[in-house]
Amino acid sequence: MARSDAERHRRGRRPGYKSAAGVFAVGMLGTTLPTPLYGLYRERIGFSELIVTVVFAVYAVGVITALLIAGGFSDVLGRRPVLMSALGLSALSALCFLFEGGLPLLYTGRVLSGFSAGLLSGTATATVLDLAPPGLRARAGLAATAANMGGLGLGPLLSGFLAQYAPWPLELPFLVHLALLAVAMAVTCLLPETVRHVGPRPSLRPQGMTVPPEVRGVFPSSALAAFAGFSLLGLFTAVAPAFLAQTLGERNLAVAGAVVFCVFCASTCGQLLMGRIGARGALTWGCLVLVVGLLLIGASLFLTSLPVLLVGAATGGVGQGMSFRAGLTAVSSAAPQEHRGATISAFFVVAYVGISLPVVGVGALAVTLGVRDAGMVFACCAVLLVAAVGIRVRRRPPREL
Repeated sequence: MARSDAERHRRGRRPGYKSAAGVFAVGMLGTTLPTPLYGLYRERIGFSELIVTVVFAVYAVGVITALLIAGGFSDVLGRRPVLMSALGLSALSALCFLFEGGLPLLYTGRVLSGFSAGLLSGTATATVLDLAPPGLRARAGLAATAANMGGLGLGPLLSGFLAQYAPWPLELPFLVHLALLAVAMAVTCLLPETVRHVGPRPSLRPQGMTVPPEVRGVFPSSALAAFAGFSLLGLFTAVAPAFLAQTLGERNLAVAGAVVFCVFCASTCGQLLMGRIGARGALTWGCLVLVVGLLLIGASLFLTSLPVLLVGAATGGVGQGMSFRAGLTAVSSAAPQEHRGATISAFFVVAYVGISLPVVGVGALAVTLGVRDAGMVFACCAVLLVAAVGIRVRRRPPREL
């Protein structure tokens, strides 16, 4: 596999790693675009809070399926074709929401969005790193991180403001995203291809889920921390608008989008902090900060306080970012080269299970307990899980960290 194109592009005027990061952000933006709009869909179609969380969970199913089946396809087919496929799936998802006529298209749109995110997560990150000059690899890694979490945060921020202050609240956000996707596709066509093969092209094979013996000492704690952190992200992206509207009485869609953006922005800050304190410290301290954030979120529901919810969102986001990046660093460093891609995919699979299962549980509890009490139960369970992970890492830190 050669990267001569990546070297040649530096001498020309073709887009580089910053442009690839922009493509990454646009693609991920679409995955959270519907978040502030679920209340409007409930009014139009009529369904319970449980259905809202199931609609969100099918997105995670799409992500996991793409990670398990096609996580390594860009190493065989090249970066650009897989990026174009991911952006195309994102466009199809936007069209499903644009022409929504009931739950079937909502489910379809979320599954397609999940497929897109699963393809983008590995391929776009690899593209950003491939296109970076040797002296800027660390900066490119941060660009990929910011594009991932920043795109996820910008989705609800954009749709919330458009739905609240512009016409066509259920159409305009997706029309804007389709326009952004068109620009991203044009940029992708200009990106240098960084994957080439000498001799016959390898066959396409699903990666599956692999945890080699070398990683088993660090994988459980790292993956559990990711599970807990992603469950916090899933809670906010799936049901934060309901928390705001039904528990706190805040029905402004722009505010709902801004609250979700706050979590992802804080997560990006937490990932930046991990570089200062190291992977071992970040995994331990990240769990502690995440516990504090979850306690504040539970307190905000008990006190019906929006300011406390915002502080909890920011605090929990920082903790999630620290522990997530630390866990990913530990797993990728411990994994043997020949199994690194499959091992990292297994890590993301656990993380995305963390997005789906707890959130569906909250939706089920909300049917009988109400959103406020269901959120408090979730916060308590998540606190116990994260505290247990933090104590384990503190007492028995993996040698790889």
